[in-house]
Amino acid sequence: MGSQAATFQLFSTTFPIWVASNSSQTSFRPSNFPLQFPSRSKAIKPSLLRFHRARTWATLDEKNPSVTTPLVVQEPESKREVEESVKVLKNAAKTRKVAAEDIISAMSVIEKAKLDPSEFLQTLGGSESPGRTWMLIFTAKKKLKGGRYFPLTAVQRFDAAAKRIENGVYLGPIGALTFEGRFSWKNRILSFIFECIRIKIGPLKPLEISLGQKDDREPSTKKDPFFIWFYIDEEIAVARGRSGGTAFWCRCSRVTT
Repeated sequence: MGSQAATFQLFSTTFPIWVASNSSQTSFRPSNFPLQFPSRSKAIKPSLLRFHRARTWATLDEKNPSVTTPLVVQEPESKREVEESVKVLKNAAKTRKVAAEDIISAMSVIEKAKLDPSEFLQTLGGSESPGRTWMLIFTAKKKLKGGRYFPLTAVQRFDAAAKRIENGVYLGPIGALTFEGRFSWKNRILSFIFECIRIKIGPLKPLEISLGQKDDREPSTKKDPFFIWFYIDEEIAVARGRSGGTAFWCRCSRVTT
């Protein structure tokens, strides 16, 4: 039990990582969704965006995200600022050359926009099993104080129909480490419980280890890890984890070779 707890802590301290499959015959590449990016001469850095109005909104409580508390926050000047920030993140996913400070500024604009989450779950996990896969691109520290491109191949699968998740990293021919479990969804919050770990080394069959989470209780923000989603479309997704770190992903396709 101690080794299982240590393994879980290793992957949840900064930001939980998700993978799509445990097959050694599987690799991942960004999906072929058309991404539209501004030209260099017209690109607008989100760090230059200005906010002129403030109003009181109900915002998620950091200690108990299921509770909303009134807080004065700055409102984006226009919908266009959010669209420009989304373009910055899509460009970063495609090129990995956008500056970290510009990515963090874009995340801040999107988070403060408080977009309608009603379509988030279906966009994230699809309408049929086995769901959709997403590649982790960039992680930022708590309160968006610095961040970096994620250096490993981390891919996650969300299955909205079955309420299942798969989470881990791929290390090329060395192998892969994946977590699998179940999740629950409320408003924009996805809570999850891992039920097993799979360890894949080279061409060998994966070793599966149970985490002893076989009860049927609903995952909750009181006991379990969770994500708070701020933006999801067919190409990218932005969320904050329980530890306070924020990240963004891009849709990816599973390629069998």
